[in-house]
Amino acid sequence: MRGPHNIWRLIRTGATFERTGAMGAILDAMEAPRPLRIAARVLGWPFKWLGLDGDPDMPPVTRALTALGPAYIKFGQVLSTRPDVVGTEMAMQLRVLQDQLPPFSIEEAKAEVESELGLPADTLFSEFSEPVAAASIAQVHKAVLRETGDTVAVKVLRPGIERAFRTDIDAFYFAARFIEFFSPASRRLRPLDVIEHFEGVVHGELDLRLESASASEFAANTEQDAGFQLPKVIWSASGRRVMTMGWADGAPMGDNDAIDALGLDRVALSERVLQLFLNHALRDGFFHADMHQGNLKVAANGDIIAYDFGIMGHIDEYTRRVYAEILFGFIKRDYKRVAEVHFEAGYVPADRDVDEFARALRAVGEPIFGMDATHISMGKLLSYLFEVTERFGMETRTELILLQRTMVVVEGVARSLDPHMNIWQVARPVVESYIKDSIGPKAMLSDLGKTAMVLARFGPRLPGLVEQALIRQAVAEERPAPSRWNTPPVWIMIGATLGGAAIFILQAL
Repeated sequence: MRGPHNIWRLIRTGATFERTGAMGAILDAMEAPRPLRIAARVLGWPFKWLGLDGDPDMPPVTRALTALGPAYIKFGQVLSTRPDVVGTEMAMQLRVLQDQLPPFSIEEAKAEVESELGLPADTLFSEFSEPVAAASIAQVHKAVLRETGDTVAVKVLRPGIERAFRTDIDAFYFAARFIEFFSPASRRLRPLDVIEHFEGVVHGELDLRLESASASEFAANTEQDAGFQLPKVIWSASGRRVMTMGWADGAPMGDNDAIDALGLDRVALSERVLQLFLNHALRDGFFHADMHQGNLKVAANGDIIAYDFGIMGHIDEYTRRVYAEILFGFIKRDYKRVAEVHFEAGYVPADRDVDEFARALRAVGEPIFGMDATHISMGKLLSYLFEVTERFGMETRTELILLQRTMVVVEGVARSLDPHMNIWQVARPVVESYIKDSIGPKAMLSDLGKTAMVLARFGPRLPGLVEQALIRQAVAEERPAPSRWNTPPVWIMIGATLGGAAIFILQAL
């Protein structure tokens, strides 16, 4: 599929970008070299008349992406998480891309429900509303379960959306190879990796069983979080193309007047939304990666309700520890330690100077910490950090980009509730607690315990594994093979297993 026949799609895309004025904006944002600009104009300008016009009231890039359809809209949303690729200003524009499309009919939605769940929608639901939200991949209906009488949200994929996305992703791969061919400098931004990341995100969202599983895992992780709610997944009314959850009833997070009318403390809400996100990211390594006002509500009792789990972030334990140390280093203004963590984690090439990197980080942090609390911005910090890390040859790390982008979004949500919030003061207790539990002596014992469990699991096989290794070594050196039980390394490994098990037992006690 990824062959020359995609040239037509590429021309149509370029013509639309040219016609809407998006072409120049994108090339400027990416600081594209002259050969790529010339190639883009050659493909776009002569065929400008073939391009789609779009909504002239929208900014150029969002206008073009919206005109080109669902896959392009979703791609713009994914790029909004990659300011390292499109630049901070463009990422901000794409982040507010309005994911609103004309809904498909209620009859089509009911047909999808029956096809997926095996029962007519009117049999499953006593009420089934017109669409209450229509997005690029799916739309949502408010319904009432006939069996229980519970009000639910029913998410239904657009008919034929899978084929439409496969066709457009095919064209995206062709465009990425085209860009790399005409602009070798662009390879640092890894266009093909960006498309692969996008393809993975889309495949996850096109199977609503995966979103249901994410919602279920997120609910299990956050069950004990005070002041936080998640709608419950109704598995009996969910499948690959249909997802049913409890209805989230509350004031929209972006409506301060409605929140005030409930008599709630917006300052406390602003602190809680930030601390909840940090806890999910650091404690669990699994966080809501689209945590904007449109996916959050506030219940009458003050609980924060999150929904729409199509985009979730995951970071492994090692990366969480690195990120926490970097964040805590900035909080303490210990720039030398922040620099050392970057080098220890391999984020910055070892041949660079750690002291020079620390000075560059100080130049990033000090002006921000010298500001009034209302002007301290995580977005500005990350923007400056991108500039510094690019200068020092730091490679892009997708999982950190998503985490950092989400933190900027959550900061925006928190500041909309309390413009005077100091993000560093609010974040400090969460980060300190995580570091205490995950990097100190307690964490060391926990790591040893986990190592002991692995060694214990492989314990019965260790003598045989060591014996095989020693026999291979003896054959290579043309000497007699060692006997099984007089081999010191075997006893060393058995001792390590028993010692690790002892540590694990002591920890448990």
